[in-house]
Amino acid sequence: MSTELKDRVALVSGGGRGIGLAIAADLMARGAKVVIADHGTGIDGMGADPAVAATAAADIGAVAFPQSIASPEAASQAVKLAVDTFGAIDIVVNNAAILRDAFIFKSDPANFEAVLRTNLFAAFYLAAAATPYMREQQKAGRAFGRIVNITSSAGLYGNFGQAAYASAKAGLLGLTRVIAMDMARSQVTCNAIAPFAATRVTDSIKPANDAQAAYKERALKIAPRHVATLVSWLCSDHGAQITGQLFGVRGREIFLFNQPRPAARIAKLDRDWDFAALSEAAAKEFAPHYTDLKTDLEAFNTEPIV
Repeated sequence: MSTELKDRVALVSGGGRGIGLAIAADLMARGAKVVIADHGTGIDGMGADPAVAATAAADIGAVAFPQSIASPEAASQAVKLAVDTFGAIDIVVNNAAILRDAFIFKSDPANFEAVLRTNLFAAFYLAAAATPYMREQQKAGRAFGRIVNITSSAGLYGNFGQAAYASAKAGLLGLTRVIAMDMARSQVTCNAIAPFAATRVTDSIKPANDAQAAYKERALKIAPRHVATLVSWLCSDHGAQITGQLFGVRGREIFLFNQPRPAARIAKLDRDWDFAALSEAAAKEFAPHYTDLKTDLEAFNTEPIV
């Protein structure tokens, strides 16, 4: 056991297994006290098994919150459990996620809404519940706070049939940026991580071609501990000046992603645009910068460093 996070208090959503459990265990191993929030749902968000959180918490010495945090009330209760049990809330890791894939022309709006509730709204609910405590702690001399949002390359590149999942994960990047801005004066950082690892999400991939099959085979080789190391580093004193950033981790590779900013500009100073002029200018200035429709599975379909 190390002491980089000694006496820090963390809450990890979706912490009962996979990447979430690896993160919770790593935080514990570095001295943090941890609440695992996980109601043991299936990958599609159906059903519940509270024993998942209880078992995970017992295995690593954490405290279990075996309810869904996809509501403001439950998120507040989870944060309150951390504060009542350990006296503070210093770290929030938003990892909970479900998956309900369908091509857009076959999508069910109810499924879209369910995915956003768990993958995006719950992250907002937990941050909204935890940050008032973090602000008060900072005023009282406990100048420390870390929020880490687990996003996905699917939210950055897109992937077939993942309108709900990609929309939620892309939304986490915007949420990350705003929390980082809102909480900067309170010395609370907020960053996002797109992980590549063997998880239930990875295992659920149904390859449509040889390239996707190869991607799945490679991803299933990657242990989630690598993601946990990056999370703990950001949550330590080493991450105090890092905020509003987007990282990726794939085994022993760590990526810093750029973020959307204007790549080119055209302007008319003397009159409004007409179609002919716009077409000519766009072909010259914009076309070289257009982003192709490569999926995240294609973009990272190389052998990982494990």
